[in-house]
Parts: sequence; structure tokens; C-alpha cells
Amino acid sequence: MKWVTFVAKSEPATSARVGWVQLPAGASATEARVLSHPSLPASVLELIQSGKDWASLAAQWEKSGEARAVPASEVTLLSPIPRPVSMRDGYAFRQHVEAARKNRGVPMIPEFDLFPIFYFTNHLAVTGGGDLPVQKQALEKLDFELEVAVVIGKGGKNIPASKADEHIFGYMIMNDWSARHLQMEEMKLNLGPAKGKDFATSLGPWLVTRDELAAHAQPGQNGERHNLKMRCFVNGKQVSFGNVKDMSWTFGQIIERASYGVMLEPGEVIGSGTVGTGCFLELNGSKITDNQWLKPGDKVVLEVDALGKLENTIVEGSEQYAPATATGEK
Repeated sequence: MKWVTFVAKSEPATSARVGWVQLPAGASATEARVLSHPSLPASVLELIQSGKDWASLAAQWEKSGEARAVPASEVTLLSPIPRPVSMRDGYAFRQHVEAARKNRGVPMIPEFDLFPIFYFTNHLAVTGGGDLPVQKQALEKLDFELEVAVVIGKGGKNIPASKADEHIFGYMIMNDWSARHLQMEEMKLNLGPAKGKDFATSLGPWLVTRDELAAHAQPGQNGERHNLKMRCFVNGKQVSFGNVKDMSWTFGQIIERASYGVMLEPGEVIGSGTVGTGCFLELNGSKITDNQWLKPGDKVVLEVDALGKLENTIVEGSEQYAPATATGEK
């Protein structure tokens, strides 16, 4: 099942609701339909937290004709989970870590092989596809990061890697936008990225349930790997290529580490970290690209087999003071 949060283009942005995508085998994305039903929860987060078998109900609604269907072209897809419970991001691809360190003139860090590392990023600055407003300071050396993320479906503490996949609700594409100039200044203080990362993370376009990826899964004692090709295109030109199965640390191992002494809750998001070649920081240092960074007007498309395409266009964000509204809108 491909769960989405969407709003009809003819309706206000505040009317977002939950649905699922119907995409027949061999069909193009333009042939997709978005289906919904009034009995669905108000958000995908509530759907996950309920623990109910909504996929079976959705299948029944489709069969009975109760589900309302509209062409995907008539809706705007938001992030499947606009406000996750929390959001961690891993560092699981050795190729990326080695290349990024080599480009900075430092050797590969041996601790990479000891345990999977992650950091917490801003779960309240999540976007889906579409325009991505970025303010002036973050536009200096603005970068994309090609990643995949999982969403926790079943809570747990001290979860062993061998059982961790049972706790995964589904998978989606993740773009961990990075303001490299800010990030490099901040990390000299040894606290990790803050303003270099917290302004936006894009997730989507769908949240694909784990069962739907069974044909791509490669089981192992430390959890599943998935044979899913990953690509990034900037202004129509492919700049990145990798595969989810090349993660040096599995999601199972990352979940084991994250849940050590901590109760993971349904609706928490965990990213894989950047795939090899999956950002300009790495590509520029490897001379694949030449000091290339994102700027307003650039279109970034992340594509992962079975997970769809996440498309964003960079626009310059306003620097004006903006107090929160009564509804919490930004």
C-alpha cells in the first residue's frame, strides 16, 4: 500500500487528508489515481498509531466502489507524514563517508565500523514535493542528499536487529537538504549540524508499506536489505546513482542502536544517510561536478525504485518576521 497525505488542487491547503495511491503494474506515474474514504483517520500518523489493518479496509472499499478516486494530476501530494513524532538521520553508506572524508583530506574513521551513528534533525520542518523556500544564508552552498527513510510502525525498546524489520511500517524517499557553508562552520564546534540542516527535510511522495517491497528484500541476520536503485537529477541531468542494498549498516542495526535504552514510538522517522554519490559535497570533491551547488530555480528530482519520485524546486525564501498563526501554520 502506498499511503499519502494530499490536498485537492481545487481546495484550500488546510483540507489535507489521507489516501492511498493506485498505480497498476507497468503504468506511468501520470496514470496513477489517489483514493480516499471518509472513514480514514485525519492523518497518516494517526493511521499508523491506531495499529488497525487499514490496508484491508482500503481493499474492501475499492472492491465495493466506496472509495473516492481522482487522478493524481488533480491533487497535490504533501509529505506522507507532515509532522513525524521525531526524525533521526543515519550515516549508513560507507562509500559516502569515505569519499566525503577523503575530500576533506582526512582518513576514514575506524569508529564507523563499530556502531551505526545518527543525529536528530528537525521533525517540525518537514515538506513534501513542490517549491522549497530557502533563505539567503542557507542558499550559500545549498546541497541535496539522496536517502531513504523508514517509519516506525510498532513501538519497542532494546529491539534486536534480527527483529527490527517487524517494527517498520514503511519506506519513503528522503531529501536531507544541507546548507554546507553553515554546516561546516557549526561542526568545528563538535556538536554536529544545526542551522545547516534544520530548515527543511523533504519526504515522499508516498509511504510504501514494508509488505509491498517483499520482492526486493534480501533477508539477513541483521535485517533486510532492499535491492532498489536510487537516482538524483538536477535540472534534468543525472548526477547520482546508488542502491539501497549497499547500506553498510542495515535499518535493523540502526533501529537496534536507536532503541537501546529508549522506547521507539510509532510515527518516528529514521533516515539511511546519504548514498554514495548522493550529494554535491561528495561529487564536487571527487571532481565529478565542479563546485556546483543548488540555487533558486533549480529542480531536484530524487527517484528510488518502488518508492516513486520526490521533486522539489528551489525558491528564495522570505526573510520577514512571521509569527505563528492560530492554526499553527508557518
